[in-house]
Amino acid sequence: MTSTQPVGAGTLTLGGDITVNRLGYGTMQLTGPGVWGPPRDPVSAVRLLIRVIELGVNFLDTADAYGPQIVEDLIREALHPYPGDLTIATKVGLARTGPAEWGWIPLGRPEYLRQQTEMSLRRLKLERIDLLQLHRVDPTVPFEDQIGELKLLRDEGKIRHVGLSEVSVDQLHAARQIVPIASVQNLLNLTNRSASDVVDYAAAHGIAFIPYFSLATAGLDGAGSALDVIAHAHGRTPAQIALAWLLRRSPIVLPIPGTSSEAHLAQNVAAADIALSDAEFAALSAAVPLPDDRDE
Repeated sequence: MTSTQPVGAGTLTLGGDITVNRLGYGTMQLTGPGVWGPPRDPVSAVRLLIRVIELGVNFLDTADAYGPQIVEDLIREALHPYPGDLTIATKVGLARTGPAEWGWIPLGRPEYLRQQTEMSLRRLKLERIDLLQLHRVDPTVPFEDQIGELKLLRDEGKIRHVGLSEVSVDQLHAARQIVPIASVQNLLNLTNRSASDVVDYAAAHGIAFIPYFSLATAGLDGAGSALDVIAHAHGRTPAQIALAWLLRRSPIVLPIPGTSSEAHLAQNVAAADIALSDAEFAALSAAVPLPDDRDE
């Protein structure tokens, strides 16, 4: 299986030794409602994953919690044996109690992190996971125990690189004292810059920043807004401009927009070719003030 066209946003190196195209694919939407159970049309989900690779995307972000334990099986079914340049990143550390957002519970006990890693290896049919991310920090378990278990898994060769999700700068710094951190995945989009300090820290230390909910534009795409004007000037959608803004934000940013639609997938990939001018980037950045600039 080979790609038919490249992704145009350049590349990024994860952990010093994995090069990926700088627009990935997030797989959370390949499940049932509430990120629970199988997709309504598993055949279409498999076909979409194949199309992701054909479009030149070679970084997939998934998690054992998606389904739970549904999407990793779909990835194996669709893509194994995997293309040589494909990187699959998965996550452990969340327990699921049911559909919808209230069914996500951080669970960072070392034995659980190890168990879920072993199960992900089995489901994905891998001998080593290229990037394993701690899905959430469990406040009931010592932080060093959670990161320490990921270090042990890395030392044992079960994972290649360690990543974190939804952490502060202080937590990211503390984790780096235990094990090298290749990536951090926090909420960041055109409407929410609350993780800007984490982006800057990651850029300063060569850590990839993987923003989720990257397509959000609510409240910024009204007629005559900067987003609306720039989208029309480029002949693109507001969501595509939002992705272009993220790609311009920093060379260490690796967006992972997700979709269950082949048409939306093609639109997202096409956003990698949008070149925003300095003035356009500044106008979009000014549309929502940084956290320190907001009224208290």
